[in-house]
Amino acid sequence: MFPGATADRKHADYVVVGAPLDVSTSFQPGTRFGPDRVRQFARTFEDYDHRTDQSFSTLGVHDAGDVRAWDDAEAYLDYLRGTLTDVVWDDAVPLLVGGEHTVSVAGVRAVDPDVFVALDAHLDLRDAYDGNPLSHSTVTRHALSVADEAYVVGARSGSGAEWERAREDDVTVVEPDEVRSWSPSFSGEVYVSVDVDAADPAFAPGTGTPEPGGLSSRTLRRLVRDLAPMASAFDVVEVNDRDDGQAAVLGAKLLRDFVFAHAAGE
Repeated sequence: MFPGATADRKHADYVVVGAPLDVSTSFQPGTRFGPDRVRQFARTFEDYDHRTDQSFSTLGVHDAGDVRAWDDAEAYLDYLRGTLTDVVWDDAVPLLVGGEHTVSVAGVRAVDPDVFVALDAHLDLRDAYDGNPLSHSTVTRHALSVADEAYVVGARSGSGAEWERAREDDVTVVEPDEVRSWSPSFSGEVYVSVDVDAADPAFAPGTGTPEPGGLSSRTLRRLVRDLAPMASAFDVVEVNDRDDGQAAVLGAKLLRDFVFAHAAGE
């Protein structure tokens, strides 16, 4: 159980769902361990958040456990979408913990947002990768089949075709050097997805496709807190077991930051 997620499912305002999918990782696998690692490395945090004057265990968070993954990604995403749709229909906020980034497709389909915001090193605008249309590198493209527009914050890697696609009106790229001066403002419902590789590998080496030149953990925390009051759902993905817990502890902290800021309505 995610520490402090002690609320009863029927009365929860937030529901943690683990999605340990690990079938298309193109470099370092291990995201199947992501949900457990995030829960494990959250154990050291204090329940109390001094900045918002709230305790995590009083904010109505329930941990629904993991939706066990299998090899058929399309079928898995359909099943996961159903689980997350139940959360939405219960007027709770889904907190999805991956697993590879592909699981965000299920989250977006369940929430049906107007805006998809990804904190991510990669554009993820490919039609397919190695012939796989449900690769982790296609997530933003899939999100745009539901949302009207997408923001990719911290992006610094993509193919030529992806950068060309990113120049269209429905995509906004905020590169790492531009993040400091970027102030998020959107119209409509927002889905926030954190691929932990948005962080520089110095802060989160335990991820599938690390990319130097990324964001600091402090910057990511500020972004999540700024985005949370506008959001209807959150996920953190691409944490694996290839480090000493740096990626998992950052992922856990960002999930808690989201809940604290969302509950406070900052």
